[in-house]
Amino acid sequence: MATIARSEPFGSAATPVKAAARRLTSIDALRGFVMVIMLLDHVRETWFLHLQVSDPVDARTVMPALFFTRYLSTICAPVFVGLTGLSAFLYGRTHTKGEVSRFLVERGLFLMFLELTFVNFAWTAKYPPETIWFQVIWTIGVAMIALAGLLHLPRKAIFAIGLAIVCGHNLLDGVHVAPDSPLFAPWAMLHERQAWDFAGITFKTTYPVLPWIGLISLGYCMGPWFAGDLAAEVRQKRMTMTGLAMLAAFVALRTLNVYGDAPRFVVEGDGLRTFMSFMALTKYPPSLLYLLLNCGLGMILLSAFEKIDGGRVSQWLSVLGGAPMFFYMLHLYVLKALYLIAFAIWGANKGKFFGVDNLAWVWVWYVGLIVPLYFPTRWFSNLKKRRRDIWWLKYL
Repeated sequence: MATIARSEPFGSAATPVKAAARRLTSIDALRGFVMVIMLLDHVRETWFLHLQVSDPVDARTVMPALFFTRYLSTICAPVFVGLTGLSAFLYGRTHTKGEVSRFLVERGLFLMFLELTFVNFAWTAKYPPETIWFQVIWTIGVAMIALAGLLHLPRKAIFAIGLAIVCGHNLLDGVHVAPDSPLFAPWAMLHERQAWDFAGITFKTTYPVLPWIGLISLGYCMGPWFAGDLAAEVRQKRMTMTGLAMLAAFVALRTLNVYGDAPRFVVEGDGLRTFMSFMALTKYPPSLLYLLLNCGLGMILLSAFEKIDGGRVSQWLSVLGGAPMFFYMLHLYVLKALYLIAFAIWGANKGKFFGVDNLAWVWVWYVGLIVPLYFPTRWFSNLKKRRRDIWWLKYL
């Protein structure tokens, strides 16, 4: 989705262009991978609106197939935000901090505008809107603006701030602001998922921004692993070991069941649902355990994509990762158009929604859409490479 434009050059005398390009391809491949996973979740939301899941998913009641289909997409937002921070650092290798800050602010404001207009319309197909959702694109935009200020601090300070936010923000879970307080909306935007009405419109915060600011800061601090003359084998080992350490920390904290997310529980006589409870994590806002698990997996995958760079699959995925915002907008509007067509033909067959009867149809639609969405994205990705003189293309 929202990342620093990939077309900016990077590399130096100490960093051969070929090696630099390989690292950049691995970043795009990972971004493309999670976008393909994201598509599955949005297909689910399109055809399974009648069976929405809670946050975290209720392990006692949800059918296991729906639980794990939903669960696959949990890696998407953490990887996007972390890679956005990493890309900001790499962009800064050929630009001054002032230029990087300006780009982050401009891009952040652009993303916030997209969320309030074209993205919200893609979800609701209503104008004027009844509800404005502050979702992932808004949050990435806000996080980029926050990083624009933080990057002027020493990198150790940025790392300390990011780590403190990611590890400590769950201490704020018990802080609640009364709806009649002037701080209600700001606190909802920052940390607590809430809704409020203003001028006849309902505003809802799906992605409170505080933890994501911490994560984008940590992604930025990982930049030197990619920007210097560090041997590829050393970098890959660091990423793998860091990822494994994060997964181990997740298992340890979840087993202790004292901090980092809503408590897990045991379902007597049902090992599967007990395991589902162990894995059911809070995304809105992302808990410490949620970020440990998904960022740990993301680190391991990033190392793996660099190792297999040059293969057909990684090249295919890097095309999607090279034009993330285009793919994001395209798939939202395609899914909404398909839903409206189906609703016009068959009407509301699932309460007030149109939906499919079996989750298998969600997977059929998902597989069937990957290739049709790939080709226009490839066209746009190639356009960005050819027409670097068109300034606004870098924002998509």
